[in-house]
Amino acid sequence: MRKIVLCADDYGLTRAINGAIRELVEHRKLSATSVMVVAPGCEATEVTALTKSAAGKAQIGLHVTLTAPYQPLASAKFDPLPQLMQRALLYRLDRSRLRAEIVAQIERFKALFGRPPDFVDGHQHVQLLPQIRDAFLAAVALHAPQAWVRQCGRAPTAPHKTRDRKALILDILSVRFRRKAAALTVRTNPAFAGTYDFSTNRDFPSLFEGFLAGLPDGGVVMCHPGQVDADLLALDPLTSQREREFEFFNSTAFDHLLATKGVTLA
Repeated sequence: MRKIVLCADDYGLTRAINGAIRELVEHRKLSATSVMVVAPGCEATEVTALTKSAAGKAQIGLHVTLTAPYQPLASAKFDPLPQLMQRALLYRLDRSRLRAEIVAQIERFKALFGRPPDFVDGHQHVQLLPQIRDAFLAAVALHAPQAWVRQCGRAPTAPHKTRDRKALILDILSVRFRRKAAALTVRTNPAFAGTYDFSTNRDFPSLFEGFLAGLPDGGVVMCHPGQVDADLLALDPLTSQREREFEFFNSTAFDHLLATKGVTLA
């Protein structure tokens, strides 16, 4: 049996997403979730509820967020993702401000949960970008040294590796990220899966079966289950797809797929 980490991103985004993630955690349909401490749904009551639901069942990590429309803890404002990517690739970001914001989010997590995160990753994979990766890894190494961090490179044996453009970009960005993490003795996951174009007509059960192909023991599969409400519609373009993922993970078809593939949740 392969043990994988099935991680629901975006806890804290809205109460409806939070409730869906907690339900899956309680039913052992997830083994991790990462929390957006700067999102409007990351309230004290929602943190307490997650702590109770995840006890002995799932890891809780920090979902470092550096893009609009969310409000930073230690910076003036966040840019939208395209502008942030452009500035990062041109090495025009302020490293000290980056590190201050990431440290502030780690410390906010500690204040909310009373402990450091089990792992740290990034909303929209920002942790992989130039400049950000250095600030991100340095902050984790110093302020959450026992945590592992998410690299987004696929397994060497993953099928059809050249067909998914987004996954291919993440593969490339993850090479240097892994090297820098190793130099700081920060642990990373051995492989990653879960990217797709989030179009509303995708067959998610078939996609998920593909995510498992070639994924080694300890590999991470990213997912975004949730329920849609007015708060989500105002904040994020990923909407009805979340409900499709939630429905699949809550089904016996999901349990059957894991069993037939020889996979359990770590």
